[in-house]
Amino acid sequence: MEYIYSAMILHSAGKEINEAAVASILKAAGVEADTSRIKALTASLDGVDIEEAMKTAVAAPAVAVATAAPAASGASAEEKKKEEEEEEEVSEEEAAAGLGALFG
Repeated sequence: MEYIYSAMILHSAGKEINEAAVASILKAAGVEADTSRIKALTASLDGVDIEEAMKTAVAAPAVAVATAAPAASGASAEEKKKEEEEEEEVSEEEAAAGLGALFG
């Protein structure tokens, strides 16, 4: 995860996400960097619009919860609890899918 976080830090700072920059952040964090993982990360991010991917990943769970809420209004307490658990599972899956899109 620290490799992904380093890329997100670089993106937030408006810096280029390249091998040297990722390695520098990992070194500063005290992480022993694996060159092949850094290369794989930078290659997978080449041409990816990170800002758009982050918006999509954040928006997907909110849409799922908003659309499921009206359907649960007439349900019994037990049914509501089941639906809430299903919503959580769907939201986690959608968030993971959105994050996967971030890295190609």
